[in-house]
Amino acid sequence: MARKYFGTDGIRGRTNELPMTAEIAMRVGQAAGVHFTSGDHRHRVVIGKDTRLSGYMMESALVAGFTSVGMDVVLVGPMPTPAVAMLTRSMRADLGVMVSASHNPFADNGIKLFGPDGYKLSDEDELAIEALMEQAPKLASAPEIGRARRVEDARGRYIHSAKSSFPEHLRLDGLRIVVDCANGAAYQVAPSALWELGAEVIALGVTPNGTNINEKSGSTDPAMLRAKVIEVRADIGIALDGDADRLIVVDEKGHVVDGDQLMALIGISWSRRGLLKGGCIVATVMSNLGLERLLATHDIGLHRTQVGDRYVVEAMRAGGCNVGGEQSGHIILSDHATTGDGLVAALQVLAELVESGRPASELLRQFEPLPQLLRNVRFAGGQPLEAESVKAAIAAGEARLSGTGRLVIRKSGTEPLIRVMAEGEDDALVGAVVDDICKAVRAAA
Repeated sequence: MARKYFGTDGIRGRTNELPMTAEIAMRVGQAAGVHFTSGDHRHRVVIGKDTRLSGYMMESALVAGFTSVGMDVVLVGPMPTPAVAMLTRSMRADLGVMVSASHNPFADNGIKLFGPDGYKLSDEDELAIEALMEQAPKLASAPEIGRARRVEDARGRYIHSAKSSFPEHLRLDGLRIVVDCANGAAYQVAPSALWELGAEVIALGVTPNGTNINEKSGSTDPAMLRAKVIEVRADIGIALDGDADRLIVVDEKGHVVDGDQLMALIGISWSRRGLLKGGCIVATVMSNLGLERLLATHDIGLHRTQVGDRYVVEAMRAGGCNVGGEQSGHIILSDHATTGDGLVAALQVLAELVESGRPASELLRQFEPLPQLLRNVRFAGGQPLEAESVKAAIAAGEARLSGTGRLVIRKSGTEPLIRVMAEGEDDALVGAVVDDICKAVRAAA
């Protein structure tokens, strides 16, 4: 069945335009509340958000929806997505909701849902909620309407949880760390956690005003972080995105380190210490071929999934794996979190930095990536990937890369974009293949 509202990571769109309106948010609350109401206990949902201006509106609409069908609501305010997942489990809630559009500009917003186990909902649950959204809501009787309350110590609970993932025998004393919180959900918790572990912390992106989330900052735009690391002679820089489920690192020389390198570092270290489960790392089709080749030299497999951290998590659970993620910086360490957690992943990297005694520029360069090029082609409507001219261009590109590289073409699940990625041993060939396919998509769009 085709989805009407849910994409690869919940519901997302431009605020006050379908599907990201207060009306839809209320209907999501009503439908999800009904779907997760079973048993005779008092039902509860945890709602967190990032720092977008529209978060107040969406939060209020969700509260109205959930309480109208008899669910109690716990509001935790601006918190990272992984914190909401953690709190959902620890508070024995029936459901968790994160109001965030992650790395998107402030004008967008989104709704991510977590089940009582802290994991993102299955396709079946999302389809069931969509079906309920098309029906008249089952409103609670007046005495059974839900209540809403705010929890003031939620930040402290998450900081404690994140710090517990850091080895007890280590401290961050002597490390100068620049952390860029993208004016997003981690603007208080990330600097606090690092400081409590002993680091000297220089914080960027910690003055949210409702409209500056992800603006020239964070994991999708690390230029400011790179400059600050060099300026203050920091040992390392850490960049999170708007809801802090992504991590990108900058070494002491200002070089950006992506999720593939971080997965390699953590996976090989955990394998060496007997902590890696499942015999492999789970990544998406976008991860560099260099990662796969490096892991093979350590007898570690690489299992690839379609793009989206939810699919990585599903494969990890199916295969009993505890390390996975995306090149974009979603790092899932299931021993410590049920979803991508930028702070927890950063703490694993920092633990390796402390124990090795090596500079970040040496430690974090785990492999030499193969030339890889990703371009996005925006389209107004239709199905450009179904055009015969585009199919022919893709087939020709695959033939040219045969045996020396890979080609991945996909439609974005969150934006009207066709993503064209090629990688191979010949940089010029990779560029030519991507150019040809992008031209064909533009002509067909």
